[in-house]
Amino acid sequence: MEANIGSSVSFLDLFINNKNGILFTSVYHKPAAEPCVIPFISDHPRHVFSNIIQASLLRAVRYSSTLDIFEKERRAIRLMLLYNGYPSRYIDKHFRKFFGRSMSKSSIIPFIANENQFLVMRNTLLPKLAVKERETQHRIAVVSIDTD
Repeated sequence: MEANIGSSVSFLDLFINNKNGILFTSVYHKPAAEPCVIPFISDHPRHVFSNIIQASLLRAVRYSSTLDIFEKERRAIRLMLLYNGYPSRYIDKHFRKFFGRSMSKSSIIPFIANENQFLVMRNTLLPKLAVKERETQHRIAVVSIDTD
């Protein structure tokens, strides 16, 4: 891979964009892909529909490096669900369940006003890092301390 400022790459469902030497990440959507998931009217067990919402939101939180990127993906998820027949109330209920304290009882819009609040929410929702991720983060922290 060649390092070019201003370049981008997609890998599986992750999009990495290099803007002036700063990496930004987001969920990657294939250009030809339709916004389709299992339609709400299908005969799948009910937990499948809630799992689709939870997995989509978790992917958005995990892959979005900034609040703006996350908000764009959250809106895309909501539109995808509406497009596939998910009732608005059902979507709102599962968004509230996922975001917990980040949302008011009467609104579907999270109270995330800035990047710091987004990072707090992200760290709250993703507390269980895999063992390898923890080890990698620890090694990075140790290397950073040693070089200072």
